[in-house]
Amino acid sequence: TLFRSIIDKNRMKNLAIIPARGGSKRIPRKNIKLFMGKPIIAYSIEAALQTGLFDEVMVSTDDEEVAEVACEYGASVPFMRSEKTANDYATLADVLHEVINKYAENGERFDNMCCILATAPLITSEQLLAAFEKLQISDELSTVYPVVQFSYPVQRCLQMNDKGLVSMKWPEYLCSRSQDLETLYHDSGTFYWHKVEKWCSGDIVRGAIVMNELNVQDIDTETDWRLAELKYSILNEL
Repeated sequence: TLFRSIIDKNRMKNLAIIPARGGSKRIPRKNIKLFMGKPIIAYSIEAALQTGLFDEVMVSTDDEEVAEVACEYGASVPFMRSEKTANDYATLADVLHEVINKYAENGERFDNMCCILATAPLITSEQLLAAFEKLQISDELSTVYPVVQFSYPVQRCLQMNDKGLVSMKWPEYLCSRSQDLETLYHDSGTFYWHKVEKWCSGDIVRGAIVMNELNVQDIDTETDWRLAELKYSILNEL
């Protein structure tokens, strides 16, 4: 296919980065907690490996047990995460910069990287491939990630004051029909493709693929976890 010929022609090097520190306050040991019978991080690792796109699928962690589980499911842990990027204040960008810089110190450079969240058991290799294809066919884009449509028109959102009284944030939309309102999206929080050079230089132009709501679930609480399991069961007809 044209897509495959693009990959072969340019001989691009692609890196999958799965951030997975050991600490998690709301769901203890979240990144390696069993999800439908296996550690949740395994799903992200397997989806990445199944694409056949990556020269390396690595896990960035500060935790020996997480590293062991990651290697068991086919990822590499070439170095441990620093204390600076393992604290509660480090951002994903901080982690990615550290990883890219560590590889560069060892003489390894990549054309593209994909940051895949460790708690994204609903994503598929097909979605990773679709986002990568969109990134590569555009010279302008530096970044592509999945988004999902808001399930309710955000133009009709409410705000609450300190007395508990509510009012419309944008009252001009009170009488608007839903079908007349602009469709808006939010980040799925699952994975992010970047062209390394553009991303590192700050030359950020974003594109997106649209995901089904069944493929997206924030996992911050035990209720979120159960909802993700229900979605997984539906998607896989369990």
